[in-house]
Amino acid sequence: MKIFKMQLALLAILVAFSCKEVKKEASDAKEEVEELMDEAKTEMNEEETVVKFMLEPKSDSNVKGEVTFTEEDEEVNMVAVLSGLTEGEHAIHIHQTADCTAADGSSAGGHWNPTNEPHGKWGASEGYHKGDIGNFTADADGNAKVEFSTEEWCIGCDDDNKNILGKGVIVHQGVDDYTSQPSGAAGARVSCAGIIE
Repeated sequence: MKIFKMQLALLAILVAFSCKEVKKEASDAKEEVEELMDEAKTEMNEEETVVKFMLEPKSDSNVKGEVTFTEEDEEVNMVAVLSGLTEGEHAIHIHQTADCTAADGSSAGGHWNPTNEPHGKWGASEGYHKGDIGNFTADADGNAKVEFSTEEWCIGCDDDNKNILGKGVIVHQGVDDYTSQPSGAAGARVSCAGIIE
């Protein structure tokens, strides 16, 4: 009888221990699932925002291309891939509106300048427009790639001094001299696109 009671006690201890192990494993699994869900939420919050659009020829040019704006970690990166340019330097700017209806691109307005600064080279201590991206060089075949990054822009945020949605991108025939007011004397607007989400 004592042996039976002892076996019964051992069996009860084994069952209790097994239940504790199962509960511990379930608790560990629950914690792991919660951690994975938190990571997924964080990744969703940190997802990049991408706006991509085509540049269309203006002023009887053949200049066209594609521009992509990507926002990630509070920084906006612009990549413009262009063709149909004349060899050499050209200017590219963000302008006030996304309107490219005019044949000469004038419907895009002047440079985007929400802080009312003088025109200048990006980062100049004397001042510069938020749209003053600057110059780039086209190769002998008329192709170019422009890359630019800044924390002074955002895509669709509530800050009118940073939000680039609703603005235009203009490529100029000439070079921005960084001093002439109000736009750097960069010449004809040979390509235009509106930044629309």
